[in-house]
Amino acid sequence: MEGHDPKEPEQLRKLFIGGLSFETTDDSLREHFEKWGTLTDCVVMRDPQTKRSRGFGFVTYSCVEEVDAAMCARPHKVDGRVVEPKRAVSREDSVKPGAHLTVKKIFVGGIKEDTEEYNLRDYFEKYGKIETIEVMEDRQSGKKERICFCDF
Repeated sequence: MEGHDPKEPEQLRKLFIGGLSFETTDDSLREHFEKWGTLTDCVVMRDPQTKRSRGFGFVTYSCVEEVDAAMCARPHKVDGRVVEPKRAVSREDSVKPGAHLTVKKIFVGGIKEDTEEYNLRDYFEKYGKIETIEVMEDRQSGKKERICFCDF
C-alpha cells in the first residue's frame, strides 16, 4: 500500500467504529470515513454463520494524521445513525484497565505557583486541541492552588 509511512504501525492508523446500523456496509462505511483521508482498509464485522453485521467495524487510514482529522470531526453519522469512533486497541492491550476509556479531561497536579494558564496551554496543546484549562483556586483566599484540569 503505497502512500503511507511504514514507520507508523497499523495499530495507530486504525479506528474502531461502534454503534453501526445493521444496514451499514463496507462501502457505506468507506464512503463516510474516506472524507478525512485515504483508507487502506475498511470492514464491517459480520457473524461468520449468519453474515449479519455485528454492529461495529474498523477503518484504517494511510497515516496517523488522517486518524486525528477523523477524530476531530466527531460526531460521525453513518447511514443516519451516530456512531462512536475510538482509536483501535490491540487485543493484548484491550485487557488492560482503562484501555477503552474515552478521556477528554486530565488532572494536573504539582504545578508551580507562578504558572499561568498560557504556560499550561503552550505545554499541553502538543497533545491535542484544548477546550479549557481550569487552574483551581482556593475558595476562601482566592489564591491559585497547584492543580488544574485540562479539557481536550
